Amino acid sequence: MDQYIFITGASSGFGEATARLFAKKGRSLILMARREERLLALKEELSDQVDVITLTCDVRDEKGVNSAIAQVDDAVLGNIGLLVNNAGLAVGKGPIDQGITEDWERMIDTNIKGLLYVTKAIVPFFKRNKKGHIINIASIAGKEVYPGGNVYCATKHAVDALSRAMRIDLVSHGIKVSNLAPGAAETEFSIVRFKGDKQTADHVYDGYDPLIAEDIAETVWFLSSRPAHVNINDITIMATAQASATVFSS
Repeated sequence: MDQYIFITGASSGFGEATARLFAKKGRSLILMARREERLLALKEELSDQVDVITLTCDVRDEKGVNSAIAQVDDAVLGNIGLLVNNAGLAVGKGPIDQGITEDWERMIDTNIKGLLYVTKAIVPFFKRNKKGHIINIASIAGKEVYPGGNVYCATKHAVDALSRAMRIDLVSHGIKVSNLAPGAAETEFSIVRFKGDKQTADHVYDGYDPLIAEDIAETVWFLSSRPAHVNINDITIMATAQASATVFSS
């Protein structure tokens, strides 16, 4: 049986690009996301290359995550070699006293709790095999804090901490854990952050060439394709024009 790659947030952005690249490399896929129509379209596109299993659920829903994963044959789950915890988002940007609590909860529930729910469900299969690899998609916002980023930055700092903690917890089981922290990347990220305001979202990338989703997909491939005795713990990737979370050349 082919080895499977499990990707969350697979219907767009980094997740979708990663699915396409791994299919091109001949790796079968388990794709999880909220938007069923997009998932099915991606499955139709990639199924002539590899086996593709789609799971429609919101990672914020622990019962939904467990129920979706339970639908997958145990033999397939036991053959997952890589988990890419990609599902995540930013909602809103402004001072802490002007924050919307529903936005905070959405970020915390997706970026932290959703990552934990999926990881908890998949790790037992890695432990059984005494190998596996978890790649957590973090952010430059997990390395630095910037104005208006408050809760989003906090959630990505949590991902960074969880990556280090998971590595400690799982090293004795032969499980690799890598933290991948992208800088500014042109995906749906800013459209979601600014709640569909495309004009504002587009201005985020004015004056420089940001990363694109394929850059992150290629980095995921690089991390996952190192020899068995090598794990890259942490990698930060930014556009050439970006020096820090807030410093860009124009």
